[in-house]
Amino acid sequence: MYRFYRPAIVKFALNLWPPFWGAGIRIVRISEDFREVQLKLKLRWWNKNANRTQYGGSIFSLTDPVYALMLIGILGKQYYVWDKQAEIHFIKPGNTDLYADFLISEDLLSQILKATANGDKYFPEFVVQVKNTKGDVVSEVKRVLYIRKKPQYREVQDQDGEEAIDEGQAIS
Repeated sequence: MYRFYRPAIVKFALNLWPPFWGAGIRIVRISEDFREVQLKLKLRWWNKNANRTQYGGSIFSLTDPVYALMLIGILGKQYYVWDKQAEIHFIKPGNTDLYADFLISEDLLSQILKATANGDKYFPEFVVQVKNTKGDVVSEVKRVLYIRKKPQYREVQDQDGEEAIDEGQAIS
């Protein structure tokens, strides 16, 4: 899977993915290094709520797998990356198309790599603002991810500083 995990392929596949397509979500752009992604949620008759504004579930779905997929592209096959927890705060009605920009900074990436170097779990928090066409924030979504180096890539040291075999590694 990882050899085909390229921004253009991910964008194409996710734009055809039924949960995104059906909700009116479209990936506008993915940077070549997976550090910047922009999504759009089109206001359509089938994703309006009773008040004729964006359905909250569609707004929440707009942010769902994005940070995890970005980090899979950045960190590669050496890491587990999963969504762990999320919450949404609705600020104002979404009565236009909506947009969300996702960014992963060099500082955050350094924190992740440092925190997970020895196989420890890390739970970074991300906050993304969903904005209308005027640039007004309509909701904020906080996502917590689970990141951990896979057992076969962990470097564990024993008491004497010698490299030890991690409990999850196979012995050959």
